[in-house]
Amino acid sequence: MFLKFQPFFIIGESPIHAGSGSEVGIVDLPTQRERHTNFPKIEGSGLKGCIREAVKSSNKEVEINSQKIRPQDKINQKENYLSLVFGPEDGDKHAGATSFTDAKILLFPVKSLKGVFAWITCPMVLNRFIEDMKIVSKGIDLNWQIKKPDQGKAFVPPSSDILIDNDNNNKVVVLEEYTYEVIENEGTSKIVEEIAKWFSENIFPSGDVYNYWKEKLAKDLVILRDDEFKNFVSTSTEVITRTKIDPETGTVQSGALWTEEYLPQDTILYSIAMASAIRVKEDNEKGVLKGNTAEEEAKKVIDFLSQAMPETIQIGGNQTIGKGLGRINFFNMEGKNEK
Repeated sequence: MFLKFQPFFIIGESPIHAGSGSEVGIVDLPTQRERHTNFPKIEGSGLKGCIREAVKSSNKEVEINSQKIRPQDKINQKENYLSLVFGPEDGDKHAGATSFTDAKILLFPVKSLKGVFAWITCPMVLNRFIEDMKIVSKGIDLNWQIKKPDQGKAFVPPSSDILIDNDNNNKVVVLEEYTYEVIENEGTSKIVEEIAKWFSENIFPSGDVYNYWKEKLAKDLVILRDDEFKNFVSTSTEVITRTKIDPETGTVQSGALWTEEYLPQDTILYSIAMASAIRVKEDNEKGVLKGNTAEEEAKKVIDFLSQAMPETIQIGGNQTIGKGLGRINFFNMEGKNEK
């Protein structure tokens, strides 16, 4: 049973290819998608493997109960902290104390005629996010009454840099080749501003270096209809053609031409880390993660994970060509009434 939950955001610092295997369609190696919505995702199992490898490689110092440890520190001849938190690399002696939900799409970057690009989302995605945050904590109150825009219309903060005046003196936004009339309603505008501000304050890490991105997100968020959002995330991903060169002839090898699909840089997803008590029987095998209760141990696991996680991890394939860099930012649960 999972007792503690920690949401975190994944910001694409380079295009991400979390592949779903070979296909017979237009794209040879497509990205992972939900079956029923076609929204992009990253499988929780793959995400856990990436995070485990990142924590293992960085071996950052962690402080639990005023004691400083590292993930690969040995507790005894059989266990280290990495195996307690993620599970042992070999054998089935015990399960790890953490699990991760699939990383779901939250905000998707789309080319804009003005302002370079905008982040788009939709009521379905936002309501999913609200429901997921209710799992995390009763203290996270996102009381957003999100309406569905009419066909060909969009919700945008009134101060946005992507707004354009059309010939009828109405505000529009142009995303890719599509033009959307912006709904200018005081009540709706206030809600959209609130949503954009909340995301800008919580998605990006603290520090002045992210001020530009925080200000952009606070202004350049677009809420589209669910089906229009689906269209963009289905057709506006990056599809890259790759080849393999024969070292002998310097030409493309026969059959070595293929296409790969990537989530574009600046895509924002979210996942939830879930923790249970340490899953070994003997207390002397738990080290500093031992607690007086199962809930206390789960809290220590979350503390360990949040401290041990590197700021940037590699997700999916093609690490050697600079793909798959994702910046991790844990949602600040301080001051929230956790379950």
